[in-house]
Amino acid sequence: MSVIAVYNIKGGVGKTATAVNLSYLSAGGGDKTLLCDLDPQGSSTFYFRVRPAKKFNISKLLKGGKAVDGNIRGTDYPGLDLLPADFSFRNMDIALDDLKKSRHRISKVLKPLRQEYDHIFLDCPPNITLLSENIFHAADYILVPLIPTTLSRLALRQLFRFLDEIGQKRSKVLIFFSMVEKRKKMHWEMMRLLIKKPRVLPTVIPFLADIEKMGLYRQPVTAAFPRSLAATAYSGLWAEIEKRLGRR
Repeated sequence: MSVIAVYNIKGGVGKTATAVNLSYLSAGGGDKTLLCDLDPQGSSTFYFRVRPAKKFNISKLLKGGKAVDGNIRGTDYPGLDLLPADFSFRNMDIALDDLKKSRHRISKVLKPLRQEYDHIFLDCPPNITLLSENIFHAADYILVPLIPTTLSRLALRQLFRFLDEIGQKRSKVLIFFSMVEKRKKMHWEMMRLLIKKPRVLPTVIPFLADIEKMGLYRQPVTAAFPRSLAATAYSGLWAEIEKRLGRR
């Protein structure tokens, strides 16, 4: 069983598209899968056409147990469940700071769910916050979509430094190139610098209109267009991650 956090300090790098498509592929492969939408924007929740209960909020999430179980929703896809986001999640750091053992609260919330699911994906908001620290403690793997630019490389260094500070292993991190544009020389130069690093997966997710349009058809691209280049790329990425899960 694995908890996989899809995370980057930067926003707009393809985190939600990755979480949505990989969780769909996981369930499609026969694994019981849960996607937890921790971003107050609720994009994963929107893509899967799920509406949270009106009484579900940040306090229910952090309480865990039955308060979380009762708010997990099924999706249109067999084997794939969703814990929806709520706009109150924007105050997550304030709520966590008021709790005892606040750096391990998400681990506590996920502990009983580990027994019910083969894979749990976390769609994470950007930035490094107390919630991020919670996520890093809870996750078995931190999957980082990286647009191959200089600033993205800087953000990756900041992530590694933060993991060192909180005593988490860098080996948790898996990196893949996201939103790659073949016409941009910088993208290819940066990929050449990083592709041989041990934590970098070989699969590349290109910048494609089909992925951008997910908000229109509100489906994983791997479900809406299973033979598309985008679907092939995400399927290849999931195959690489499954190999790593097997090694662990």
